[in-house]
Amino acid sequence: MATSRDWHEDDRFWALAEPLMFDDFRVQSALPEIEQLVHLAQIDPGAKILDLCCGPGRHAIELARKDYRVTGVDRTARYLDRARATAGALDIEWVLEDARRFVRPEAFDLAINLYTSFGYFEDPEDDLLMLENVARSLRPGGALVVQMHGKEVVAKGFAERTWGESGQITWLQEHRLHANFEAIEDRWTLLTPQGRHDISFVVRLYAATEFGTLLQKAGFSGARFFGSLDGLPYDQNAHRMVAIARK
Repeated sequence: MATSRDWHEDDRFWALAEPLMFDDFRVQSALPEIEQLVHLAQIDPGAKILDLCCGPGRHAIELARKDYRVTGVDRTARYLDRARATAGALDIEWVLEDARRFVRPEAFDLAINLYTSFGYFEDPEDDLLMLENVARSLRPGGALVVQMHGKEVVAKGFAERTWGESGQITWLQEHRLHANFEAIEDRWTLLTPQGRHDISFVVRLYAATEFGTLLQKAGFSGARFFGSLDGLPYDQNAHRMVAIARK
């Protein structure tokens, strides 16, 4: 599978990546992550929340269980089918749509974009468009929480190769940085009971200052940065870059 900047539109990619990206560990991590998020973002009870790029709905479902009103948006039908099956009778709206097109003016109190679901698009103007859509979809005073790999975190912990096992899958990941830390390119080799599969993807990287500028350009008043969802400082010990911005 050749690396392409439109990899995110390939349903085969998401099908092959699903067992590794959304294994039991990731599903079980959703509840503590949501508890951290609720505390960090100071979310009011009953708030209306947009989970943008919700995947199989692990965070949306935990938010709904806490009586938040949730809309989950994703471009991958198989993930939304899995989300509906897992949610059961929970009252969650699931929307099949590209993040560059979904807009619902002033409908939400909070929008979340977690688990490095930003920076997929070949044209950086599409990153801005996605954020502009979110700003339009938030009520005045509403907030956006984005969790991603910041340039600073990648630079600190970069390794050319990593490998491991997850269930019946043995995986090798090869990582390559594009010039000037513009993006990181990953090539995964997956050894499964069905055989070997190779998938590749590219994600644009932002430093905190760069992403803060992009948020302001999109219509947010400013941003605070943390090193994890539990509120660690964004410093040399950061695990991820977590940005909170208000409209």
